[in-house]
Amino acid sequence: MKKSTKALIGIVLTAALIVSFALVYNRFRPRAGEGTKSYTLEVVDDAGAQNAYSGKTDSEYLSGIMDELVAEGDFTYDGSESEYGLFIMAVNGVTADYDTDGAYWSIMVNGEYGQYGADSQPVSDGDDFELVYEKAQ
Repeated sequence: MKKSTKALIGIVLTAALIVSFALVYNRFRPRAGEGTKSYTLEVVDDAGAQNAYSGKTDSEYLSGIMDELVAEGDFTYDGSESEYGLFIMAVNGVTADYDTDGAYWSIMVNGEYGQYGADSQPVSDGDDFELVYEKAQ
């Protein structure tokens, strides 16, 4: 056999081996099941009643978790877009109206006030979120 034929056979076999490995990896690679990041979300309303939610998500931002909970049916929220992002006005049927009595929904992240709105608050594995009805002093 010629040298060039042997080289061609070697190239074809190497390519076939690479394609085979890629197909096997694609078939058996790890996949995200119900989500890759765990979270808890606690809602504290105007009467101090608490509702707790937990789960796993692939959402990047808190608003994605909230949308997933709405789809599950045991959680509701209403908000409006502002220049600062999503402004939460109501959670689980309880409306906070800052203009009337100074009430608002605060976002707590791991025990501290969140620095972002719900649509820009990042979600990391193990985060504990709270939506708390509060009134300005």
